[in-house]
Amino acid sequence: MSGDDVRVRASLHLSRRRSLARRASHDDTVLKFLSLALDPAEFRAGPNPLAWTQAKRILLAAAVVRLVLGAIVPLFPDETYYWEWSRELAFGYFDHPPVIALLVRAGTAVFGVSAFGVRVVPILAGAGTALAVVMMARSVGGDASARLAAILFTVMPLVAVGSVLATPDMPMLCAAAWALYAVLRGLGVPARADLEDGPADGSVALRWWALAGVATGIAMGSKYTSVLVPASVFAAFVMHGKLQNRFGQPGPYAAVVVASLIIAPVLVWNATHDWVSFRFQLAHGLGAARGGALGVLNRELELVGGQVGLVSPILFFFVVRAVRDGMRYSEEGIRLVLAMTAILPLAFFAYSASRRSVEANWPAMAWIGAVVLLASDLPHSVRMRAWLRRGIVLAAVLSAIVYVHVVVPILPLPAPRDQVAKAFGWELVAATVQRKRVAIRPGRGAPATEVAFIAAERYQDAAELAFHLPDHPRVFALNLSGRANQYDLWEQYRDVAALGSTLILVLDDQRDEPRVIRKLACCFARIDESEGVSLMRGNSVVQRKRVWILSGKTDGWPSRDQPGPPN
Repeated sequence: MSGDDVRVRASLHLSRRRSLARRASHDDTVLKFLSLALDPAEFRAGPNPLAWTQAKRILLAAAVVRLVLGAIVPLFPDETYYWEWSRELAFGYFDHPPVIALLVRAGTAVFGVSAFGVRVVPILAGAGTALAVVMMARSVGGDASARLAAILFTVMPLVAVGSVLATPDMPMLCAAAWALYAVLRGLGVPARADLEDGPADGSVALRWWALAGVATGIAMGSKYTSVLVPASVFAAFVMHGKLQNRFGQPGPYAAVVVASLIIAPVLVWNATHDWVSFRFQLAHGLGAARGGALGVLNRELELVGGQVGLVSPILFFFVVRAVRDGMRYSEEGIRLVLAMTAILPLAFFAYSASRRSVEANWPAMAWIGAVVLLASDLPHSVRMRAWLRRGIVLAAVLSAIVYVHVVVPILPLPAPRDQVAKAFGWELVAATVQRKRVAIRPGRGAPATEVAFIAAERYQDAAELAFHLPDHPRVFALNLSGRANQYDLWEQYRDVAALGSTLILVLDDQRDEPRVIRKLACCFARIDESEGVSLMRGNSVVQRKRVWILSGKTDGWPSRDQPGPPN
């Protein structure tokens, strides 16, 4: 071996050792920080400005990371669906109340029609949720508790993933968390646990209760299930002797009145639309039971498994343990209030799972109070604190894996089964549809200035097309075979298209002729199967779509339950 080879190998070995040393130093710094955050002496130290500063820095760093991810990851179909809502502002929608549409509209008004514009305000709402949780932990346990709450709430996969998406969960969780914080302040809990007295002035307490009403109204204007938060507070009041005295004070009633005034326009909208949103949600979560005893067991196991996965396995044990301890009697009953905000939502969704499938994110509100309870009651034994540290590290690793996977696919999942992959590939579909629009001329009998209409069968596809087409046109969802949705409440293609008009229809690519095409054979003079498009993430095919050209619209239209004509 030559001297040059020896020197090169020595240089590579030294570089590798330095890299490993830097990684070890970084890991050691993280572990030291976690050891400090879980040190009982920190919790007994009283005011801890460093811990409070670190809590705020954690929240800020998490918000920045999520804003970056929100800008670079394509929108998921449900997100483009809510963007469609934001173009038609109303006091209610088929699936949910209107707050998510308002937030998306605010973001796109400032940052344009882009993934960042759609997500920016919901992501900030997620940061607001974390801040409210940290403020509650500081009120109940002090500055060190606030820091631990910031760590816990940041690393939980439920929060890490959900806080990047523009969904109704984000404004609901934000408003629900601030409502709970306002309730605690209205009950006399100080802004920081080491302060001796809460607000003694009745007018101050009344203002906190009014703010609780505002936040509760906004939460219910985001998602109807947020009514479980005030219901949980009510249940805690009934269960605790000292809290029962609050029924003789004006604060809780003021909160109810304020919340009712805020939610009133949503109720009026529902009343004028045959209570469609309420009926959909009740049927969605509490419809007739399916699948017998085995189906119930499977759904309950899925619910529990979903919560374990989204909270992370070790942290799940600790938050459940904290909720159990919160149920123990305390003189003021504050911990009981926090515990009930976890127990009642979990019990409700456990009942819902006995009838229909429950999405894993639906009980998310339950973990707000649970995190506060855990952060403000550090495990007493060294062994349990060591396990809590392991739980934090595991949750952080799981969240980091998800974050990396949404940017670069690293998990060994087939693309069609990868939920993240559903956001990718729509630009190509939209470009294909746009080429067809430019090439198509009006059909016989159609006005010379008419352009082709665009539609899809499912609302998710229609929303993605509308978002990715260059002029963001109205894209119709035909809903001939799928569930009803907001597109059924808007103008329908069959009502606005003139006789002789042309429709560009995007459907799933199938080996046989799609049932939707067979149903539409009665209503067009000509139907042509056109170009197929593969939705790709990298080199993997996520799904395949097929563009159909239906020209010469005739009179009549098939109903949703009408069987298609025979072959």
